[in-house]
Amino acid sequence: MASTISAYKEKMKELSVLSLICSCFYTQPHPNTVYQYGDMEVKQLDKRASGQSFEVILKSPSDLSPESPMLSSPPKKKDTSLEELQKRLEAAEERRKTQEAQVLKQLAERREHEREVLHKALEENNNFSRQAEEKLNYKMELSKEIREAHLAALRERLREKELHAAEVRRNKEQREEMSG
Repeated sequence: MASTISAYKEKMKELSVLSLICSCFYTQPHPNTVYQYGDMEVKQLDKRASGQSFEVILKSPSDLSPESPMLSSPPKKKDTSLEELQKRLEAAEERRKTQEAQVLKQLAERREHEREVLHKALEENNNFSRQAEEKLNYKMELSKEIREAHLAALRERLREKELHAAEVRRNKEQREEMSG
């Protein structure tokens, strides 16, 4: 009895509570389950708290069903005549020439496109420069007009101050003459 209790205590340390309860009810070990997947068998070996283990058995090639496709041998080369080889060489040369012509055509198109892009960029640059110059000239003219107007206003104020100063001097001289 004591050995049974100590065995259950050790088992309790290893297994979870649910596994312990299940092992109490099902004392018979589970039979090894075998699953078939095409040309292999999978056997479940032991279940433990740490994980499971499986054995995978592959069937030998002789056991394969006749439904599976058999590997065929590569097709045998037929004898090629000199005339056929000459035709192939001429066709290859023709393909090479057409491919070379296509590459040259693409290069010419690319160069033409580059020229167009360069011309367009130069034209846009010239337009931008011209517009910037016109804008700058307009601003300079406007600034010049504003400056001239400001200077004219300053001159007018200075002239008015001089007139006022002359009038004040005249009035002062008249007072001095009258008082003196």
